[in-house]
Amino acid sequence: MNSFGITDKGKVRRENQDSFLIERIDEKDCLIAVLCDGMGGEKAGNIASDLATKTYVGEIRQKMSISRQKKPDVKAMMVQACHIANHMIYGYSCFDTDYTGMGTTMVSAVALGDEVYVLNVGDSRAYRITKRKLVQITRDHSLVQDMVDRGEISAEEARTHPRRNVITRALGVDENVPCDIFKPRLSRGDMLLLCSDGLTNMLEDREIFELSKHNPDPLSLGRALMADALERGATDNVTVVIISK
Repeated sequence: MNSFGITDKGKVRRENQDSFLIERIDEKDCLIAVLCDGMGGEKAGNIASDLATKTYVGEIRQKMSISRQKKPDVKAMMVQACHIANHMIYGYSCFDTDYTGMGTTMVSAVALGDEVYVLNVGDSRAYRITKRKLVQITRDHSLVQDMVDRGEISAEEARTHPRRNVITRALGVDENVPCDIFKPRLSRGDMLLLCSDGLTNMLEDREIFELSKHNPDPLSLGRALMADALERGATDNVTVVIISK
């Protein structure tokens, strides 16, 4: 697996509250990638996202290192690591008024051998990119996605809806926060894209796919996506993580 990650505060925000980590565990043939988009004020948002990424990766790394199974239960490891990250952030927000209300989204991919698992909380997304199409793997936990699902607005209307940034799940906002987990099938040559909404608010899915046609590897695609988002004004922090098989 090849990988690349890049983040930028964008053209409007004063600081970057997105965080990402990519870590390899070569002896386990494992790659962990996680991206978080923090919220909760100037100080708290970046602390929440940074704490979530480091806690999550650290928990999976530890569990992988002590596992004696030939095929560890990656799904269970991811879910447990996500819950521990949630408790860490929630604890900070409960016991320090400077951090009250802080939280973060999370989207992660863990590859073990030929298998890949994806986890998400919030509206940071994962996409599978093939030579023929781009498919969104995750479902946004957001107010507008719920409205789309109920048939109240279209997906196109959701992009410009005044409450498009209201999310219905985030780590740190409650003692227990559920996560969704998926097992996409990646073929050789496919790419897996993780991104914050700073990217998808700037570029539509079809535009991401068009860029992938001319940038068939994680490094070139990541740089192209970031350049395009910045060129369009990047009103939010932008983070992109790409894995290729």
